[in-house]
Amino acid sequence: GRWRDADPALVEKMLDENKPFTIRFKVPDNARVVIDDVVRGTIGWDAQATVGDFILMRSSGIPVYNFCVAVDDASMGITTVVRAEEHLTNTVRQALVLDALNAPRPRYAHCSLILGEDKQKLSKRHGATSCDQYRLDGFLPDAMINYLALLGWSDGSDNEIFTRDELIDAFELDRVVNSPSVFDVQKLKYINYQHLKMMTVEEVTPLVQEQLELEGLLAPGVSRDDPDVATFAYAATALSKQFMDTTKDAALNAKTVLTYGLPATFADMEDGEAKEMIEKGNFYIVASKILEQYDEGIFPQPDESNLMAAFQDESGAEKENTQPCSFTTEYMKHMKAVSKELGVKGKNLFHPVRLALTGEMSGQDVTKQLSLVALATVENSVLGVVENDMADFAERMTRLKDFVDSIPEEFRAPSKKEDSSKQKAVNDAKAEASAPVAAAPALDDPKDSYDGPPVTALDIRVGRITKVWEHDEADKLYCEEIDVGEEEPRTVASGLRPYLKPEDMQDKLVLVLCNLKERKMVGFPSHGMVLCASNEDHTSVRLVNPPVDAKVGERITIPDFDFKSEDAAPYAENKIGKKKIFEKLAPFLVTNKYGVPEFLGRPFMTSGGICTSPIPEGTVS
Repeated sequence: GRWRDADPALVEKMLDENKPFTIRFKVPDNARVVIDDVVRGTIGWDAQATVGDFILMRSSGIPVYNFCVAVDDASMGITTVVRAEEHLTNTVRQALVLDALNAPRPRYAHCSLILGEDKQKLSKRHGATSCDQYRLDGFLPDAMINYLALLGWSDGSDNEIFTRDELIDAFELDRVVNSPSVFDVQKLKYINYQHLKMMTVEEVTPLVQEQLELEGLLAPGVSRDDPDVATFAYAATALSKQFMDTTKDAALNAKTVLTYGLPATFADMEDGEAKEMIEKGNFYIVASKILEQYDEGIFPQPDESNLMAAFQDESGAEKENTQPCSFTTEYMKHMKAVSKELGVKGKNLFHPVRLALTGEMSGQDVTKQLSLVALATVENSVLGVVENDMADFAERMTRLKDFVDSIPEEFRAPSKKEDSSKQKAVNDAKAEASAPVAAAPALDDPKDSYDGPPVTALDIRVGRITKVWEHDEADKLYCEEIDVGEEEPRTVASGLRPYLKPEDMQDKLVLVLCNLKERKMVGFPSHGMVLCASNEDHTSVRLVNPPVDAKVGERITIPDFDFKSEDAAPYAENKIGKKKIFEKLAPFLVTNKYGVPEFLGRPFMTSGGICTSPIPEGTVS
């Protein structure tokens, strides 16, 4: 500028005249600033060309940012500066000031920008703009710290889930990469989901209390710290904890459970799974029986004196002398009797029951849902939603009766199509015996329409349980050591204590899903999952049994699927969890009418033959 080499006399004259002025840093000719950036490597600038003679103090007498920062760094002995790449050119000014002060330069690390999912610079248009907003949306502080640490950094392994202490121990600035990271909300939800899984229901409950308030579920004037709110929040958390990505999910799920979604009449139903089920005829019979038993006062309902009993098995704390929930026990026993009386079982019973009682085709355990409804409809309820959208059990029965009365006559008994199909098959067989041989018509293969993740993503192996014992702090869990063909046995925690005795498991061959990340189950390190078959309502759970000649450690195969090529290699543990691969495959893992575990109609195979189970027409998980 014009004053860089001005005559000192002229400068003095201007000062005497009280002319406004700024103080600039006179950059030496041909000065070059070079730094060894931890993230970006060696970077150099021509100082004069990059920043010129930059201002140190404005005409107002206020020093500028870059001067203040450099003086602060020097006076406080700052050793490392970590900041965004946008500050790179500021480093030139600050380094020149520090050099002029004969102060040591700190180590610099300029991290790349964080981008939105559209690959543009992250800004408020991409969503939440404050950490507090993420808290209000149900994200945990530890999960947020965990996720932010992963934006441009890893510890060199596949591990993505860290506690704060683990991050402190693992973090090395040298492992920060210089490529920009994308802020992925779905990845953040996955991290949050993993952190929620590591917490007990008791630990999550206070956070859900806040969400109940934020979602407007509390009655006017009721504080979220009210003990009755805490009780309801505990139940809502226990009901949804296994699938919730955020604490908000527990409140939203509670809204769904408390709302009875059955339409007023059959004519109001939209096309879909529920309508197709009703048209098969079993719903009318089952729902009519429920209404009949309700009118007679014999249909099981939650025990009003102990509405929390249905949720006691979700506690992470040890419970001595805990009795099974009387309502759940009575309900299961009652459903078996209804099944026997009506001659209906499996999905033909439980789908109609669930729709009749909850208004939905799927969801959590029915007894827990009804217990949550009962909690919400007690006298002087702390929930404000009661007055508007919710239906207690009596109201549900009233609506159910109106709906059942509206079902057309042709859908009030099981379809005769199956019987006529069987007779047609017999007639066709007779005709084929006398007719010329012709090519058989092709049958629809579910494999042709399947578009989910490959079943080969799962690493399901034959294992042998070498040791089994009861978890000291969780009355629902067994702890197991399982030989899956590795140098050391796997430790696995299974929630099988309500269904099996230790002697039912000791030394048994089992199937183990091996490519799940190790996680703590109430303090016990669990690395894998024992596959079991269960009936529709999960009242009966049994081990899936490999044949006695199966080899420990061998991977199961499934006919018509390639398990040998490189493309058939199991997914990494991290990918299985992040992409929720097992959750997407689970609806297709079932047992047939003979109890054989299948995927798309094809059995689980080992070198010793087909795997089996004692649960027909069930699910595998």
